[in-house]
Amino acid sequence: MRRILIIDDEDDIREVAALSLEATAGWEILTANSGAKGIDIAVAEQPDAILMDVMMPEVDGPTTFRNMQQNPAISSIPVLLLTAKVQGVDQRRFAGLGVAAVLFKPFDPLTLADQISEVLGWSKNSHSEQPVPSEPAV
Repeated sequence: MRRILIIDDEDDIREVAALSLEATAGWEILTANSGAKGIDIAVAEQPDAILMDVMMPEVDGPTTFRNMQQNPAISSIPVLLLTAKVQGVDQRRFAGLGVAAVLFKPFDPLTLADQISEVLGWSKNSHSEQPVPSEPAV
């Protein structure tokens, strides 16, 4: 089962994203309401991907991402930024950070898992690690 860490200071966004990914993809969801807590959870839990808000108080998403890149325990975890900023200059700045993708708010809860899967190259059924039964040899 895929494990996704959602880092967002807004309770409603975390809850909608978590429910969306659990219901549509069956993924296990971890949440944090700040970049610092998110880093701690990422180190301890090693999620498959991180969905992180850009605009957060204290430490924003891009700064948190740069801090994650300095930590070998989590630097290889793909990070997708979530933002309401749709200006071209902002998009280029975020893309230049080296994140896996930039997704936009408001997002569609019904397609969020598909967007994440597509960006990360995960197949539709990759959230299920249950083996496919093989047919007996004849």
